[in-house]
Amino acid sequence: MSDRRARMLEDRYLRDSARALVEADFENLKADLDHKGLATRALDTFKDGAVDIYEEAVDMADDNKGALAALLAAVVVWFARNPILDLFGMGKDDDTDDERAEPAEQ
Repeated sequence: MSDRRARMLEDRYLRDSARALVEADFENLKADLDHKGLATRALDTFKDGAVDIYEEAVDMADDNKGALAALLAAVVVWFARNPILDLFGMGKDDDTDDERAEPAEQ
């Protein structure tokens, strides 16, 4: 047998072996998906990711308590900005809001 023919047979054997491995992996994947659906897998992955993010956030919060307190205070002040501005007399005038809400009659 010539060297080229031996090389061709060896390459064909390697190709067939690789194809058999890919087909076996594909069959295993199909059986695994039949056992546990794609939506369930996606939900499990999402849950795992959410748990990881939560744990990292808890670790960061433990390390940066001052910054977290400042951020929380800023959020509270932002949502309470209108009553605070009204307290200092810098709130919106109610007359200007009424004019924008009703069209002018002609």
